[in-house]
Amino acid sequence: MTLTLYSHPLASFCHKVLIALYETGTAFEPLLVDLSDAGAHAKFLDIWPVGKMPVLRDAARGRTIPEASIIIEYLDQIRSGEPGMLPADPNTCLQARLWDRFFDLYVQEPMQKIVFDSFRPEAEKDRRGVVEAGERLNQAYAMVDAHMAGRIWAAGDAFSIAECSAAPALFFAGIIMPFGPAQTALHGYFERLVERASVRRVLVEAQPHFGNFPFSDRIPERFLTLTMT
Repeated sequence: MTLTLYSHPLASFCHKVLIALYETGTAFEPLLVDLSDAGAHAKFLDIWPVGKMPVLRDAARGRTIPEASIIIEYLDQIRSGEPGMLPADPNTCLQARLWDRFFDLYVQEPMQKIVFDSFRPEAEKDRRGVVEAGERLNQAYAMVDAHMAGRIWAAGDAFSIAECSAAPALFFAGIIMPFGPAQTALHGYFERLVERASVRRVLVEAQPHFGNFPFSDRIPERFLTLTMT
């Protein structure tokens, strides 16, 4: 095994890379990083001093690749022309890259703002920042709902890097702030995502850790009992 993915089962950006790995059937070794363990944390910082996951280590090529989107592009490159997560058509690829960034910046980022603020002591909470994050999520939901009307996937006709980003972003954000009942295109898109085998596998693998998510009491029952069949 030459590929090792340093990740955590509750990290949404790690889910993003795992989806791409499962979609393409790429063999790899998952390595859970427990940042609460000082020794494990120190070893991870030796690999990537920024300290953020996921990080891919390609031992055969002597490469260390950080950042979820870059990892997915790297995986496409080393698969030697086999179908991957970046569409071959340049215009479609540009759209896939756009929506990949959209879900990272306008869904994942405000979702994480709300999650991380929940860990802060009461006196240090950023209440205004959390309100603004919620407003950004609502705006993003409206934009995704409008974009997905009449579409199956975010860019072109195939599942792409955009969906790798969308699935974990919408999963965790939707727990914290559910989609509006009238946002039918968004709801439909989300259902297609969670029914995808790669996404379902990631969620099933994360189930044992859901109790550590600060909003675990809001996770819909169907995701607590999800199976691969």
